[in-house]
Amino acid sequence: MPLPSSGTAPAVQIQQFYDKGLAHASYAVRSGNRVALIDPGRDPQPYYDFADEHEARIVAVIETHPHADFVSSHLEIAQETDALIYCSKLVGARYPHKTFDDGDRITLNAVELHALNTPGHSPDSISVLLLDELAQTRAVFTGDTLFVGDVGRPDLREDATAGLTREQLAAQLYQSTRQKLMPLPPTTRVYPAHGPGSLCGKTTSSDLDSTIGKELKTNYALQPMSEPEFIRILLQDQPFVPKYFGHDVQLNRQGAPSFEDSLRAVPRLSPGTQPEPGTLLIDTRPAARFRAGHLPGAINLMDGPKFETWLGSIIGPREKFYLLADSQIALDAVLRKTAKIGYEANVKATLLAPTQLPATSPTPPSTEQVRLNPQAYTIVDIRNRTEAREPIFDHALLIPLPELRERAREIPTGKPVLVHCASGYRSAAGASIVQAALPGVEVYDLGEAVTELQGAAAVH
Repeated sequence: MPLPSSGTAPAVQIQQFYDKGLAHASYAVRSGNRVALIDPGRDPQPYYDFADEHEARIVAVIETHPHADFVSSHLEIAQETDALIYCSKLVGARYPHKTFDDGDRITLNAVELHALNTPGHSPDSISVLLLDELAQTRAVFTGDTLFVGDVGRPDLREDATAGLTREQLAAQLYQSTRQKLMPLPPTTRVYPAHGPGSLCGKTTSSDLDSTIGKELKTNYALQPMSEPEFIRILLQDQPFVPKYFGHDVQLNRQGAPSFEDSLRAVPRLSPGTQPEPGTLLIDTRPAARFRAGHLPGAINLMDGPKFETWLGSIIGPREKFYLLADSQIALDAVLRKTAKIGYEANVKATLLAPTQLPATSPTPPSTEQVRLNPQAYTIVDIRNRTEAREPIFDHALLIPLPELRERAREIPTGKPVLVHCASGYRSAAGASIVQAALPGVEVYDLGEAVTELQGAAAVH
């Protein structure tokens, strides 16, 4: 994303790095041989590669706020490159840093980066303005304050440190958008920290960047409305909060250890080694292989596009677990994803899934069997509450997946239990959780067959 400059000044380049699994966007801003990073992810290597490719040096790392949904590599990058870390004084950062608040600026050869305090998503949120060599506003990096088509949710930082309610944070966000962002020139490029699917917002667009002018026309949160109306609209229908979010805020406040060193520190068990009894088993193989045979009590959390989010939603930040896969390559891949949310320290060890285990999951009934006789099952819907407003089965018991481990014993056991979600990915995890919690009960995973039942009236 080059931004041309006038005269003989070096061109300004904005490079976006996008992690689809976490719907996370980070940025490198390069002017000549100097680079500033904004909201880097856990793995610092892509940023080093970018700087090396352009024979440039990373001189600044800016954190728009302590992130809840991923772990940042800001401290590791600073230690490796001698770059300075910049963040708001309100963060209470426990790592070496320079404060970056209203009126503060960073000179990057021909351009400047200016801080804007934009609280609301969190009380310590900032946005970063990019001004060119003519002091014209060219772009704004909005962190989790403004997304394309949405704004950041204000209900994640109701903690003792901040001492603010979600209503108070929503009011701050109303003022931040109206006073700091909406008055910017309409041509200002908007570069947020998240895209579609992020749990830091609720209706984020599929576009990964925008302009202030476009957002003023199309973003529901920027339309004319009173502050009370904004608060009401913003707080309704927010998604669930994964278990790991608070943990990551604290980890980002203190700075995470080296990514690769942390991965190397995780023990690898030799094939055939038995895991210690009583420790969680996270089996990341495809559902069909899991059903063909797995260790007793294992949770089938398949490696997939949202593995990190579901891991941190089902497993608490203080729980130890084993990671299982059917190859070393697959184990390494899921371990790297685990580390993106700071859970690598929770991994007791990685383990190749044993082969030739007896089948421990019953074959699920056909769609037709379920359609014709749904009353033969206790049906558990593990979708989120907003999804479940359109029921697939009448009289299904709604227990969202993030709550299932704590609530599985609420499920009546007089009939076989049938677990479903919206497309099959979550139901594999859900069925395995119920199977472990209710030994002796027949538990079926409806899997992808649920898609054949959607779109019609609820099955009676």
